[in-house]
Amino acid sequence: MRRTAEAEPLPLVVIGGGAAGLSLADCLVGHGHEGHRPRPRLDLTVVEPPEGPLRPPPRTWCFWDDGPGEYERAVTAQWSRLRITGPDGNAVETEPAPLRYRMLRSTAFEELVHDRLGGHPGARIVRATVHRVQTRPDGRPGARVLATDPAGRPLTLDARYVFDSRPPVRPPLARTTLLQHFRGWFVHTDRPRFDPGTADLMDFRLPQPAHGLAFGYVLPLAPDRALVEYTEFSRRPLTTAGYEHALRDYTRRVLGLGALTVEEAEQGVIPMTDGRFPRRAGPAHVRIGTAGGATRPATGYAFAAIQRQSRAIAAALARQPTPGRTAPAPAPHRRRALVMDAVLLRALDTGRIDGPRFFTDLFRRTPAEQVLRFLDGRSTPAEDLRIGLRCPVGPMLRCAAELPLLPRRALPGTGPEPAPDSCEESR
Repeated sequence: MRRTAEAEPLPLVVIGGGAAGLSLADCLVGHGHEGHRPRPRLDLTVVEPPEGPLRPPPRTWCFWDDGPGEYERAVTAQWSRLRITGPDGNAVETEPAPLRYRMLRSTAFEELVHDRLGGHPGARIVRATVHRVQTRPDGRPGARVLATDPAGRPLTLDARYVFDSRPPVRPPLARTTLLQHFRGWFVHTDRPRFDPGTADLMDFRLPQPAHGLAFGYVLPLAPDRALVEYTEFSRRPLTTAGYEHALRDYTRRVLGLGALTVEEAEQGVIPMTDGRFPRRAGPAHVRIGTAGGATRPATGYAFAAIQRQSRAIAAALARQPTPGRTAPAPAPHRRRALVMDAVLLRALDTGRIDGPRFFTDLFRRTPAEQVLRFLDGRSTPAEDLRIGLRCPVGPMLRCAAELPLLPRRALPGTGPEPAPDSCEESR
């Protein structure tokens, strides 16, 4: 099958059916942008991987919001109170009104956006495995997507612009790279054990690894149900058996949950790096989401930044009177946020600051709404300065001073990212 359009405007193509791809597609059909006005002349193709190993398992995404948003129908739970517990058991509890912490399950999110796309005559979803994005061989503006459909037949899509959310083949060169790796249980206890109004963002009452830090994370869904996670910031992930051991210790010894049933589990690895993610892979080929640097380096949060990036792309396209040769590629994070994150990552990686104490003190000494705006990338310069002054100044200044002198290296066991517009195998 081949889709070309020499006489008519070429379609927009979004690769990937996860948070980034579907969020952008949702904005492009009119949701979350310019008062929800539909775009009747839109020509959009979303390419999702077929069922199988390339399709990710169900995932959980969390973010802060100050009211009902575009995806309210897909929100699984929300919490108005947050708790951070230090290694000594002393807790910081806060209600950062009007902000609430919200959870989305990927399955509900995908169903919602698929419904919206299905209701727009200019949008379609194609199941295919993408092998390569390249410039059009005839030299005309746009890009060409080479893929294979579920039956093994070649599929070629010529596009005005391609927005690509596939993960990079290799991590970018970086001065510091940690991994946020975790395993979570959706548990059902034999009696009420949880406060459904309070989310435990970080519980440091756990044995700490020799390098990095570890914490528990508890999101109650009902008095007797919750997502309980064990999370580490370190250089290497654990085995599944290692996570299971840590979760058993946390749920029994620390939380004292007693008898419980594990109804579902999820596991993941999120890179925390000061590497530069190149958003532009070609004039008409732009990386979005995690592939385009949307994951916040010091926290691993990405969903809110993905929404900002998606809205910015949709707005830029709406302002284009005629198609240009270059696709919009807005940055998902401000430069100063990335600089502060690079310093914090270096401080954690070198052990110059005590991670559990740092995060506990940050919430204890700073109004929670300011901390959350900072973590979400929406803080003002004045708020960033106040947060910086509440950090361990000496170690942070030392890290800031040495960062410009450090080389950017490949993560051990990997090579550098391939050159733009080279063959990128789907993963």
